[in-house]
Amino acid sequence: MTTHRFHTGRSRRRTHGFGIARAQRGVGLIEVLVAVLLLSIAFLGVAALQAKSLSTNNSAMARSMATMASYSILDAMRADYDLAASGGYNTSSPIKASACPAADTTVKNAQLNDWCVQLGKSLGASDSTTGSIACTGTRGDCTITITFDDSRAGKGGASNQTVVTRGML
Repeated sequence: MTTHRFHTGRSRRRTHGFGIARAQRGVGLIEVLVAVLLLSIAFLGVAALQAKSLSTNNSAMARSMATMASYSILDAMRADYDLAASGGYNTSSPIKASACPAADTTVKNAQLNDWCVQLGKSLGASDSTTGSIACTGTRGDCTITITFDDSRAGKGGASNQTVVTRGML
């Protein structure tokens, strides 16, 4: 008796596992190296983006602190309205955060000293951190100008920032 084997149309190659041919058992080393290279470049891009984000956020925080300091001196001047409205708080030259005025017995000098110390703590106690006050007219229309070093902004940012706030007493 002879037995016949019929060809069913399937490949005679033996498969291993999930239909994967034996000839292709793993991923090539080149493919792994390319994948690692692409992932490394992506992670470096994310790290650079994070670093830029941190420096930009530091710069924004410094500008916010300058704005809060200008509101702070305006509020302090409202407590001494008559003197402030008559120009008693006006500065002939900008107050440097590195050389704050003495806080003697007058309300004005105590408030200017507190403001200057606040500028130094939040924006850096250097010669480049300055604040000036100019109130005009009898209505108490005041302009507060704060200048500080913003080199923390990184590339593309201005090294000196000026925040100008105009308000009424």
